[in-house]
Amino acid sequence: MRRMPFPHAGAAGTVSPPKGETAMPLVRIDLPAATSPTEVAAISRTVHQSMVEVFNVPQDDMFQVVARRPPGEIVCTPQFLGVQHSDRVLFVQIFCAPGRTVGVKEALYERIAHGIAAQASFAAADVIINLVETLRENWSFGNGLAQYALQDRARPQARA
Repeated sequence: MRRMPFPHAGAAGTVSPPKGETAMPLVRIDLPAATSPTEVAAISRTVHQSMVEVFNVPQDDMFQVVARRPPGEIVCTPQFLGVQHSDRVLFVQIFCAPGRTVGVKEALYERIAHGIAAQASFAAADVIINLVETLRENWSFGNGLAQYALQDRARPQARA
C-alpha cells in the first residue's frame, strides 16, 4: 500500500502540523456485540494502519475506543444514498485536526471500508465512517492541560 503524504502548507485548503509534530486522531468504533474478539482486533488494526498509511499518523499514536453493542443499540436505515446496509453495520468515527483534502479523506474511507471487508465478516457497504475535525486547542492528553495550545503559544509567530 502506498503511503500518502500529509498535505503541505500552502496547498489549496490544507494545513500541515508544525514541523516535527503530528496531530493524533481519536477513533471510536461501534460494532455489533456478536463480533468476535479476533475480528475486533483486526478491525482496530485495519483502521489504525489505514490512518498511518493515508493520514500519515505515526504508528505509535493509537487512541481508540472500541465498543461492542447489543442488538438495538446500533440503528441504521436499510438504505441511504443508494447504499444497502445489512444488520451488521459498524460505525467508525475519527476525531482529527483539520487540514486534509477531500481526496485524502476519500482515500481513507476507501482504505478502511475495503480493509475491514478483507479482514472481518463485514461488507464494505456496512462500514460507515465519520470524520470530525477539531482544532488543536480542543485536545487535552492528560493532566488537565491543553498541550497543543501550550505548544502553539510558545511559538515565536504565535506571540506576534
